[in-house]
Amino acid sequence: MRVAVIGLGSMGMGAALNLLRAPGLEVSGVDPREAARVEFAAAGGTAAARAADLPDGIEAVLVLVVNAAQTEAALFGPEGAAPRCAPGSVLIVSATMAPDDARRLAARAADSGLLYLDAPVSGGAAGARAGAMTVMASGSEAALARARPVLDAVATKVWHLGEAPGLGSTVKVVHQLLAGVHIAVAAEAMALGIRAGVEPRTLYEIVTGAAGNSWMFENRVPHVLDADETPRSAVDIFVKDLGLVGDLARSVAFPTPLAAQAHQLFVSARAQGHGGKDDAFVIRAYQALSGIRLPGEE
Repeated sequence: MRVAVIGLGSMGMGAALNLLRAPGLEVSGVDPREAARVEFAAAGGTAAARAADLPDGIEAVLVLVVNAAQTEAALFGPEGAAPRCAPGSVLIVSATMAPDDARRLAARAADSGLLYLDAPVSGGAAGARAGAMTVMASGSEAALARARPVLDAVATKVWHLGEAPGLGSTVKVVHQLLAGVHIAVAAEAMALGIRAGVEPRTLYEIVTGAAGNSWMFENRVPHVLDADETPRSAVDIFVKDLGLVGDLARSVAFPTPLAAQAHQLFVSARAQGHGGKDDAFVIRAYQALSGIRLPGEE
């Protein structure tokens, strides 16, 4: 099966490397960054800077880019992958986007004679590298069956939420409400502890062994403790994703005050110039308010 992965970022690279190890798959990777292409090629994959440079006859495309606009360009733009796909190929779209965008892109795929699986993922860079992502998929049974060899290589859990595109994206947006709020409240707790004079690493060790722990606290706080701003997932991602939460909530007349507060903290960190940093550094918003010193700072 000829497979293309578009977007060799923190999650896309992990997914692509697992596909290379899966039997029966011929894998190409697409990314404009030379470093990503070099890494993928060194692992045995075929790398291209543009989707238009993919070989003909692609049977499945896994899209792991940032948003709907990038997805649409990667698939249907002037340099998109759709013309390289064989009839009946499946587009597995894992970018986080509004449900309306997923439905619109699914319609474009159908017009092009392609199957579409609305398939957002979770698991982070570590989960992607381990082939242990969770997939929140919606689409036809035919699309799911066509995508199965790809999904089996990159995920340990695949939820099929129904045949209607947009259901997968809806669940992912709800999931991102929790993820964003958990990161923001982890930052709040650490900032409060630092302001009150608690040793940060001791606080982390106590919380991770107690009932107040969360997956995000345990995963993200070490980035702050190590003063490591390398973006596994950036502040800007949650500016976008919590914005999608607000859009979805307004569309169904539902209040999401905690998500709105968390969104404003990420917007604040972005406004201070930290948008490209690891999302744990939403703690910079609290630092600006309180003047605390973070680990590693004099």
